[in-house]
Amino acid sequence: MFTHLHVHTEYSMLDGISRIPELVAHTKKLGMDALAITDHGSLYGAIEFYSECKEAGIKPIIGCEVYVAHSSRRDRSSSERSPHHLVLLAKNNTGYQNLMKLVTQGHLEGFHYRPRIDKELLAERSEGLICLSGCPSAEVPKLIADGNLDAAKEAAMWYRELFKDGYFLELQSHQHVPQLDEINQGLIKLSKELSVPLIVTNDSHYVEQEHSPFQDIYICIQTNTNVDDPKRLQMEDDSYYIKSPEEMVALFPDYPEAVENTNLVAAMCNVEMGFGETHLPKYNTPDDLNADDYVSQLCWEGFRQRYPQASEESEKRLAYELDVIRSTQFANYFLVVWDIMHFVRSKGILSAVRGSAAGSVALYCLGITDIDPMEYRLVFERFLNIERKEMPDIDMDFQDDRRDEVLHYVIDKYGSDRVAQIITFGTMGAKAALRDVGRGLGMGYSEVDRIARMVPFKSRTLTDALKANPEFQSAYNNEEAINKLVDNALGLEGVVHHVSTHAAGVLIADEPLTNTVPLQRPSKGDEASPVMMTQYAMDAVAKLGLLKMDFLGLTNLSILDRAVKLVDSSQGIKIDLNRLPIDDPATFDLLSSGKTTDLFQLESSGMQRYIKELKPSNLGDIAAMIALYRPGPMEHITSFIDGKHGRIPISYPHESLKELLDETYGVIVYQDQVLLILQGFAGYSLGEADTVRKAMGKKIPSLMAQERQKFVEGAQGKGFTHNLAVEVFDLIEPFAGYAFNKAHSVSYALISYWTAYFKAHYPVEYMASVLNARLDNTERMVSSINECFKLKIPVLLPDINHSEEFFTIDKDTESAPVLRFGLSAIKNVGEGSIRPVVEERKENGIFKSIDEFCQRADVTSLNRRTLESLAKAGAFDSLGPRGAILANLEQIIASAQLATRTRNSGQTSMFESMTNANAVVGGISLSGPDITVQDKAEQEIEYIGLSLSYNPLIELAGLEDEGYITTLEQLEQSPQGQNLTFLGHVSAITERYTKEQKKFLLVNLDLLGGPVEAVVWPDILDQTQSEWVAGRLVRIIGKLRSRGDQYSLVCEQVAEYSHNIEPSPQRKISDDNPKNSGQKLAGNYLPRSSNNHLPQKGKPPTEDRNNLAPQFRTVALSIKESSDAVEDAYLLREVVQILLEYPGKDRVNLLIQTGGKQVLMELPVISTGYTDEMKLRLEDLLGLNSVELQSGHIMAESSLPA
Repeated sequence: MFTHLHVHTEYSMLDGISRIPELVAHTKKLGMDALAITDHGSLYGAIEFYSECKEAGIKPIIGCEVYVAHSSRRDRSSSERSPHHLVLLAKNNTGYQNLMKLVTQGHLEGFHYRPRIDKELLAERSEGLICLSGCPSAEVPKLIADGNLDAAKEAAMWYRELFKDGYFLELQSHQHVPQLDEINQGLIKLSKELSVPLIVTNDSHYVEQEHSPFQDIYICIQTNTNVDDPKRLQMEDDSYYIKSPEEMVALFPDYPEAVENTNLVAAMCNVEMGFGETHLPKYNTPDDLNADDYVSQLCWEGFRQRYPQASEESEKRLAYELDVIRSTQFANYFLVVWDIMHFVRSKGILSAVRGSAAGSVALYCLGITDIDPMEYRLVFERFLNIERKEMPDIDMDFQDDRRDEVLHYVIDKYGSDRVAQIITFGTMGAKAALRDVGRGLGMGYSEVDRIARMVPFKSRTLTDALKANPEFQSAYNNEEAINKLVDNALGLEGVVHHVSTHAAGVLIADEPLTNTVPLQRPSKGDEASPVMMTQYAMDAVAKLGLLKMDFLGLTNLSILDRAVKLVDSSQGIKIDLNRLPIDDPATFDLLSSGKTTDLFQLESSGMQRYIKELKPSNLGDIAAMIALYRPGPMEHITSFIDGKHGRIPISYPHESLKELLDETYGVIVYQDQVLLILQGFAGYSLGEADTVRKAMGKKIPSLMAQERQKFVEGAQGKGFTHNLAVEVFDLIEPFAGYAFNKAHSVSYALISYWTAYFKAHYPVEYMASVLNARLDNTERMVSSINECFKLKIPVLLPDINHSEEFFTIDKDTESAPVLRFGLSAIKNVGEGSIRPVVEERKENGIFKSIDEFCQRADVTSLNRRTLESLAKAGAFDSLGPRGAILANLEQIIASAQLATRTRNSGQTSMFESMTNANAVVGGISLSGPDITVQDKAEQEIEYIGLSLSYNPLIELAGLEDEGYITTLEQLEQSPQGQNLTFLGHVSAITERYTKEQKKFLLVNLDLLGGPVEAVVWPDILDQTQSEWVAGRLVRIIGKLRSRGDQYSLVCEQVAEYSHNIEPSPQRKISDDNPKNSGQKLAGNYLPRSSNNHLPQKGKPPTEDRNNLAPQFRTVALSIKESSDAVEDAYLLREVVQILLEYPGKDRVNLLIQTGGKQVLMELPVISTGYTDEMKLRLEDLLGLNSVELQSGHIMAESSLPA
C-alpha cells in the first residue's frame, strides 16, 4: 500500500485545484486509508480536510509545504523572492500546534511575496513534526541540481539532526523536470551516506489525470498569462494527480522501502482535533464573583428597569433562561457581549442585535437588545437550546463608520493574540469562470464577453445558465471555441480563487489563538495593524469551539446617526431612537405609499410594490414582509396581503392555532410559529421542536418519516384526530425549511421603521445622511439624488464657496432647504485633499474671485487632475464661466501652487499688500466664452454621476403617474412580453436597415439611473417617424425583453411627453452613433450638441458648411452589417468602448458594408489615440485588416452624403 504525503488542494491558490470532498472520495475509491494535505504556506483547508477524511474513514495527516528563507525571514532583499520549499507533517497535537505557529510567523514576520519561515524558527518549533526534503525547489534538491553535493550533504545533516528519525529524503518521478534524475540519484546517495530513509511522493495538484488542462489554465489565470505563452509557469506533464498505489509502486520498482515508508509516516501521524470543546474568554468579574452569579445579578437589576410592572410569566421566563445559561456554561459569553455593548453605548455608537438573540429576555435585561421578547412572542429556544448543545450566536451590528472602534476595544481588552477577524474564501462564479478561463485560453475579450453576457443574472452555476438560456446552449453545442471555453470553465467553476476578510466575523479566545488556529494579516491589513485574521473560515472555527461573533458594520445605522445629529444641528431637536413612537401615522403613510427607496430592507422595486399593496399599520407587518420577501415564502405574500385586507377569508387548520397565526393572517411566516405549533399541537418541548425544525430544513426522507410518526402520535395523545395531525404536519413541513427567524425580522423591522420615520418627518436631513453614506458608490449616490428630486428636494452643484467635504444642507438659500453636493463626492477629489480648502474658506470667508482662490487656498494635496475635476464638476462656476476657467486651467494651477509654496516656505509674497483681487498672482482673465449647457451636462455626468445644471430627467423624478417605468431599477420587476409604458429621454438615435432594406431605429432611451435600448421596427417607424427627435422626453409603449443581464424594449407606440423644461437641440435622425454606443455612465444621460448654444424650441442647430476640415489622423474601421440588427448594435458598442479606452485626438470613420454598397459614417463626438494594441483588439472583434490608420484632409460632417 501507499499513502500520498505531498498533496495540494484548491487552497494552494497558485496552482492547486483539488476540491477536498472529491480528493478524499477518490483516495478512498483507490483503496488508500490515509492522506495528507500540504498546501503552499498555509493551513486554509486543514479543518475541512480533517472532517472529510474522518467521515470517509481515512486518516487525515495535517501538513504544509512551507517556504523557507535562504537566510533570515526578516530579509526582504531580491534574493529572497524565491525561497526554498519544505514539507512538514504533524505527528501529534504538539506538532500540529507548532505547525500553526510556524505558518502564522511565516505570514506575520516573514512575508515577502510569500509567507516565509527560516531555520531559526524551524529549530524552535520542530517538536512533533516530520520533515520531507521537498520538491526540486527545496534546499537539498536545489543544491544537488547545482552540483554542490557537499553543501547538500551539510544541509541534509542539519535537518536530520533537527528532526531525528522524522526526516525523509523525498523522491519524485515526473517527466521534463530539469535534472530530476540527477536530483533523485543525489538523494539516494545521501540516503546511503547519512542513513536517512527515502520516501516517495507525487506532488499532487489535481485529483484525476484529465484535470491537468484545468490546472494549466488556472495557473495562467493566477499568473495573468495564457496558454499560448511558452514562458509561462506550468507543470511539465500531466502526472501531478492522485495516483493509485499500483502506479506509485510501478514508478519506483527498485525502491519498495521508499514506497512502504509512506505508510510508516502515516502510522506515525496521529493528530486529534478538539471538536466540541469550547474556548470561551473569561470575563473578569468584580470581587472574583462567579460568572453565573454575576450574570444573574445584572439580569435581575435590568429586569426591574425593563419590566416595572412585571408579570409572573416574564419572571418565570428570565429564571428559566438563567438556568439554561448556567447549565450550558455560557455565562462568560454573555458577560463578554454585555461588556462590549456597555462600551458601545457609553461611546454613543449606534448598534443593534440581529438574529435569534433578540428572543432572549436575559439579553433584553442586560441591555444588549432593545426588543421585548415577551411583547413579540419570541422563542428563546431558537437562540439557545439546551437540547441542541450548540453555542448561540449573538450577532451585533454597529454603525459602519465606527465598527473599528469596537474591534480595537476588544483587542485592547483581551489582547491582540486572542482576537482576530475571520477569513473568507472567494470562489470562481459562473461569469467569472468564463471570463478568467477565456483570458487563460488567450481568447479575445469581445468573444468571451458575448458568452458571459448570456449567463442570466439569476443563474447560480453554468449548468443552470445552459438550461435557462437556449442561446447559450446553442453556442455551446455549435461553436467549437465556445464549447472548449465552457468545458474548461465548468472544470474550474467554484474553485477557491482568493482570500478576503469576513465582513463581520470576529474571534475571541481564552488563550493565544495560535494554540487553536493559524493566523495571518487581513487581506488589506498593514504590518502595523494589531488586527490579525484566521486562516480558518467561519464553520471551521465553530467546530473548534471558539467564540465567533459577528461585528457587522451597518451603513443604515451610520445614516441614522448622522440624521439624528443633523436634525439636532439644523433644527435643534434632539431625538432618541429608542423613544420614538412606533405607531406614527406619517411614517406608516409613507410606507403605505410605497416610496421606500433608501429605506433599510425596503428599497427594492419588488418590495416597494408589495409594501404599497400591504399598507402596513404596525411593526409586525413590516417584520412579516421582511421575512416573506425571499425565495420560497415570497409566494405567500399575496395571501398575507389579501388576508390583512379581508379580501380572502383567514383560515386555520384548527381553531387552537388561531391565536398563533392571527398576527400573520393565517400564513406561517416565522420559525417561531413552527416551534409553537410543534409544542402546542403535538407536545414537543421547545428545545425538541427547534431540533426538529432544523431537521426538516435538511429534508432527509428517513428523518422526516420518523418525525411525522412522532408528531402524529403526539397530536393524537393531545386528543387530535390522525387525519388532522397529518394535515397540520404537511402544512408546517415546507415552512420549516424556509420560514424566517422572527427575532431577526422584528429587529430589522425596527431599523426599517426608524429610517421611514426620518424620511417622513426630516427628509432633507435624512437624504443628506443617505448621500454621505453613498460617496464610494456613484450608482447608488445617483439613485439617491434622483430620490431627492422625487421628494422635491433640490440638489445643487458643488460650489467651492458653499460646499463642504460632504453633502450638506445649504443654509444660504432663501427658499426651502436644499442639499449641496459634497466636494469629496466629485470623481478624483478626496476628502483629505479638499479639507484644507474648506477650512480656509470657513476661517477667512468665501473666495471672491479665482485669483483670490489661487492666493488663499492650500492646494498642497490638489494636483492638476483634481483641480480639473473640480472645474468640470462646476465647483468654480461661482467664480467665473466654466469654459473660461477650463481655458485658463494651467495658469490657475500654476498660480495656486506658487502661492501655496510661497506661503509654506515662510517667504513674504509680493502680492500680500495688494487689495485688488484681479491683481493677485498676475490677475487671471476669465473673459473667454463659456461652454454649452450640453457640454456642462456631460462633464457633470462624468465627474459627479449626473447633470445638475441641465437635466431633463429631473422632470421624470417628480412624476406621480401610475404605471410609468422611469427608472432602471423598475426593469428587474417588470414582466416581459407585456405592453408597458416607459417615460424617458431620447439621447441618441441610430438608423439601421433590415435585409429587405427597410429602415428601423435603435434608440438610446435614458431612464433615471441609466439607459435602455429601444428598437423601433419599420412598421412602427412608418407611423412614428416625426416623433423620434434626440433631446425629447417621450412616452413609449412597448414590450420589455432581456438578453443575459441587458434589457431592451420593442417600441409599439411613442409620443412626446409634455414638460416644462426647454428641450435640447433637435437633431435629424442620422447614421452617426455618438456616446450611446460607448461608455456606460452611472447616472443620467444627455445628448451632446455640436454647436455652442441652446437653440430655440423647434429650430435646428446651425451647421458648419466648410467643405474641408484641418488635417487629422483618422482611424478607419471596416464593419460588415449582419442580418441581426440588434447584435450589430452590441458590436458597435464594443467597438466604441475599445476606442474610448485609448484617449487621443485621432478621428474615427466607420466604413459600413451594407446591401452591396459601402457607407461612410463619421463618429464626430468620439476621438481616440491609435496604438498597435488597440488595432489588435479591434481586429480581434471585427476581423483581419479591418483597421486602417489614415492621414490627410477629411470631409466635414455636413458635407457627407445623407
